Amino acid sequence: MLYDSILWIDDINRVMATIPELKELEGNTVFITGASGLIGSAVIDLLLRYNELHDSSIKIFVAGRSYSKMHSRFGERMENMTFVEYDASKHNDFYFKADYIIHAASNASPDTYTKEPVETMSSNFLGMKELLDYANNVKSKRILYVSSSEVYGKKDTEGAFLENQYGYVDVLNSRSSYPIGKRAAETLCISYSDEFRGGVEVVIVRPGHIYGPTALRGDKRIASAWAFDVACGRDIVMKSDGKQIRSYCYCLDCASAIIKVLMCGEKNNAYNISNPDSVISIAELAEILTDVGKCKLIRSAPSDEEKKSFNPMNNSSLNSEKLLSLGWHGLFNARTGIEHTVRIIRDSEDIR
Repeated sequence: MLYDSILWIDDINRVMATIPELKELEGNTVFITGASGLIGSAVIDLLLRYNELHDSSIKIFVAGRSYSKMHSRFGERMENMTFVEYDASKHNDFYFKADYIIHAASNASPDTYTKEPVETMSSNFLGMKELLDYANNVKSKRILYVSSSEVYGKKDTEGAFLENQYGYVDVLNSRSSYPIGKRAAETLCISYSDEFRGGVEVVIVRPGHIYGPTALRGDKRIASAWAFDVACGRDIVMKSDGKQIRSYCYCLDCASAIIKVLMCGEKNNAYNISNPDSVISIAELAEILTDVGKCKLIRSAPSDEEKKSFNPMNNSSLNSEKLLSLGWHGLFNARTGIEHTVRIIRDSEDIR
């Protein structure tokens, strides 16, 4: 379990100290979907630790499909939160009032986008609609939608994406079910806010490529899969030329950015989540991992089936100036974040 790692607890403490806005959540109810996932569970760890150290009363409601999966992630700390059975692809009834909602539930495995494109699209859009209706009915203060850098699509120009720059997404490719679903959900958020004025406030975050020890085993996103391989002493396999540029961000830095935007972001606005010290190519990521893990990089040609799930963006780097203007800053550059990820995974009892 992650909590067996002293380094993980230390990372939580360091990041928590950079988020004075946590105090504003005292006495409020925070509802988090996708609570066992890479991003959602990191947010929960920050809230739990804040309550623990400050004898605080942030009420935490966590949503997921499986209580057992949630318990395997949080263990005895489940006693300090309330589990809500939730499936973004189905109708759900909520019996409580949430002051703040962080919607982080989504299909996050690239191969799922091509194997289950209908479910990928519908869960993104309909899941968002249901939560917006709920938030409006119970008079929630604010809802934050965790979108994706994939909404930007492909572009011909160089440089990092600003929040108002968009490229091409092939709408006739089922792999686009993920970015199109995210785009549609974002537009739904803004449309809802415009139509129901005076209702719930909406903010959106677009994380880059998030990594860290909160990833689930079997996560097929390259940074997560490689981190587990290295932690277990295996060589890593790269099935591209590695020249693609990505904005990487350690999971706790991402979690702190989410809380910052939730509390300080301008309503009806989107914010990129990117650590400017971690904009690197996939090949550079591989180089850091092989150095940290003392393992080898193996190059291999992808199968036609594997190619279908590839992110088509050659450069998905994100401009983070808008987020930085809120007072956020990341603590972990690519090297440090990757080192910590591998060490924490190795510290965890269930790694083997």
